Amino acid sequence: MNKKIAVLYYTQSGQLGDIVKNFIQPFEEAGCLIDKIRLDTDKKFSFPWSSASFFDAMPESVQGAPTPLSSFHFKENTYDLIILGYQPWFLSPSIPTTSLLLHPAFAKIAAHTPVITLIGSRNMWLNAQEQVKAKLQNIQASLVGNVAFFDRHLNSISAVTIMYWAFTGKKDRFLNIFPKPGVADDDIEKASVFGQIALTHLQQNTLSALQEQLIQAKAVEVKTNLMFIEGRAKRLFAIWAAIVMRAKNRKRALFFYKYYLIVALFAVAPLVLLIYRMFFAPFLTKQIRNKKNYFLGIK
Repeated sequence: MNKKIAVLYYTQSGQLGDIVKNFIQPFEEAGCLIDKIRLDTDKKFSFPWSSASFFDAMPESVQGAPTPLSSFHFKENTYDLIILGYQPWFLSPSIPTTSLLLHPAFAKIAAHTPVITLIGSRNMWLNAQEQVKAKLQNIQASLVGNVAFFDRHLNSISAVTIMYWAFTGKKDRFLNIFPKPGVADDDIEKASVFGQIALTHLQQNTLSALQEQLIQAKAVEVKTNLMFIEGRAKRLFAIWAAIVMRAKNRKRALFFYKYYLIVALFAVAPLVLLIYRMFFAPFLTKQIRNKKNYFLGIK
């Protein structure tokens, strides 16, 4: 009997849609029954973003506040595998993703069902995946694999290019100097390789061993520098989200957050990272290795 696969994702720019398309190609070629659902929200998140709408999405993203999803339905009552594509917003799952994970229809279909997560991010996805893992556990879904796609350029460079892309909708070289923003085309194409690995494990009923092979295939990587930055930034984002949510003047609070983020990203983070690399990291080799191994896994 052909395997039944539910594929759910939300995308604004189309990048995650391309990743999903390539990842599920082997499943389609194998004759699996694909139920592909592109999610949307009643409140639209336009692309390109305006600066105001982009930063206005921060508090609800960080605090995990859902928003109503546009109507969607599943063709089947049960599935052999669910593939969930999502992107992090402000180090947390995007608002549409959180809304899906808290949706009763998804909870019903995902219970006791294997799930593979596909992440399309700028470069920091660890905290978002931790939240997704917790929500999947809450609905008794079984996370069996994770593949993370990210911009491989330096953190400061990718920050510039992603803002250029997000605010203009142009995925070309900013000033003809910076690299193209987002996940590299070669990495997006390689999604089909990881999809084939997942398909093989599904067909052989060995999904419990899937993540180990995905790690070996470099389908998921953890960068030490980014792990350090994200570990500290998530607490600061939580503080700022709470401040904005309590503020009498939300626009003013978001104004201060915006410029705090710019200074922290381009001035504070590089300095703190340099100090960490020089004076702390050499003495924390085992701890760093253990943390990286944890984030590579799915437990």
